[in-house]
Amino acid sequence: MVDVDLSQPPFSFLDEEGRERVRNGIDLAYFDRDEVILETGQPGEYVFLIHKGEVAELDTTQPGARERIGHYTAGDLFGAISILNGKSRYRFRAEQESLCYLLPKALFLQLADDYPAFAEFFRQTLAHKTRLLTEQRAEGGVTMAGFMLARVEECMRPPLCMGPGATIAEAVARLHESHADSLLVEGGDGAGMVTKTDLLEALVLHERGKESPLQDIAHFELVTVRPEQYLFEVLVMMTRHKVERVVVLEQKQEQEKGSPIGVVELTDVLSYFSSRSYVVSLQVEQADSLDALFRASRRTPELVKALMAQGVKLRFAMGLLAALNGRIMSKAWSFLIDERYHADSCLMVMGSEGRGEQILKTDQDNGLILADGLEWPDVGEQMQRLTETLIELGYPPCPGNIMVNNPDWVGSVSQWRERIARWAEKRDGDSLMKLAIMLDSHAVAGNPALLDRVRQALFEQCSRDEILLSYFARTALRFSTPLTLFGSLKKPQHGIDIKKGGIFPIVHGVRTMALERRIKPTSTLERLEALAADGRLEERVAEDLAEALSLFTELRLKQQLERLGGDTDNQSPDRVVVQQLSSLERDLLREALHIVKDFKQSLSQRYHLEYS
Repeated sequence: MVDVDLSQPPFSFLDEEGRERVRNGIDLAYFDRDEVILETGQPGEYVFLIHKGEVAELDTTQPGARERIGHYTAGDLFGAISILNGKSRYRFRAEQESLCYLLPKALFLQLADDYPAFAEFFRQTLAHKTRLLTEQRAEGGVTMAGFMLARVEECMRPPLCMGPGATIAEAVARLHESHADSLLVEGGDGAGMVTKTDLLEALVLHERGKESPLQDIAHFELVTVRPEQYLFEVLVMMTRHKVERVVVLEQKQEQEKGSPIGVVELTDVLSYFSSRSYVVSLQVEQADSLDALFRASRRTPELVKALMAQGVKLRFAMGLLAALNGRIMSKAWSFLIDERYHADSCLMVMGSEGRGEQILKTDQDNGLILADGLEWPDVGEQMQRLTETLIELGYPPCPGNIMVNNPDWVGSVSQWRERIARWAEKRDGDSLMKLAIMLDSHAVAGNPALLDRVRQALFEQCSRDEILLSYFARTALRFSTPLTLFGSLKKPQHGIDIKKGGIFPIVHGVRTMALERRIKPTSTLERLEALAADGRLEERVAEDLAEALSLFTELRLKQQLERLGGDTDNQSPDRVVVQQLSSLERDLLREALHIVKDFKQSLSQRYHLEYS
């Protein structure tokens, strides 16, 4: 029996009996430098697991400089696809003296039949493989399944419904009898909601009679969800819309609106997840002073660690944290800024915060839009105080001074339009950067309609300007992809810069396409979906880019969390040391970087660019 480490995927999808069959069935083979291990067109007879050495994967149909498409080192495996497809599509050649474990074809096929998850691993796309990696990382507490497979229908409570003729007195009695906090009342255009607070205000503050129609105090603009949606999505919606309950509607055909079949309360969701970290959302909502907001805000790193440890899909984590950060800033705004200015001003966040792609708090990138004609004498003083407060809340000052205490990032709607026109005309590096920043802007407080007007002006100014788009897109090619000439991962001792080499090209390339197509969402993932729906990107390409971006972001976040906990000496959170990654992580990273390389090539062709 051969002693081999089988703790990593795909062997981790076998039980102990299956792994024992592998140990008893494999052999060890030696291959000399430059020896062809598996030839193009050759039937696959073994799955090769590298014990020592390096192996190159070669596409013999490509010219010499481009034929090397893969690079495998200790812990990597190859040859399985050759067995499943009947023959090898590529040539595999030893780059140095190599030792490989050989898993015979017959045993491999038996294991694939007996263990579906093992077989499925070899047929997965990048998206599926990254999900496997996420599941593998989940540990303790609420598991991946607890978050990602828990749906609304598992947590909703039956709705309390009353007819259109119900009175306030009848509603009070019904709530008291049911020990509930809200009920639904039928109306001409669908159901409306009434809470205990609504009833109390109607009776005490507005002095309505007990026999008054319940419909008169109901809220008919409801936040609704479907029973098959994930609970985690609902938590994000509640945070973003500032509500503590949503109404569940039955699924109907096409656009027909369904009837209420349930209600989900915020307390239901939080108790379902049963993790103290998730109370952060509630603490932010309940904060009634800056001190209380400071205490809640300081707990967000704890929330991030819990989300990552429990294997929550990064997209949902980013959505929740973006909504939570937005609420923290909105609360700070409401505590500091006189209410008379709220309707005529808009606080916007930009950069990764504007795209909803920042999980840990980083530098402030914010600005202020004022309604034309608004008189606000001490706006500068107020914005300085807001900036200082955000610093106390954990958002460090921006090194580039892109903050509301800088007059260059405060202005009326007309002033912002003039700035955009000036930037579009100049087209220099600084102007293009500012256009990109504004394109990612997102309202977090005040009147969002003001930002809508400014962004519309940006689209009108830039979306049809082919020369500007070409200048704008060129920045996506600014940093090289950290792959060797032969298509393998670069392995510098100080690590590869995952932000420059992976994240930025996707974010800025997609941003350019969104500008051209006047796509309003700021999230890169939402932009990808919109570009696919628009026909500008193939669905497969959009999905691959989304999964690649998620992988890069997660690897970067892992570094940030280690720095936060003092577990690493690495000075840059953007650098990933390839040698410290697992075999599966290296495989995913290599595949994701090839996706980036292909995307940059397509950008170059579309916008008539040249690699620098």
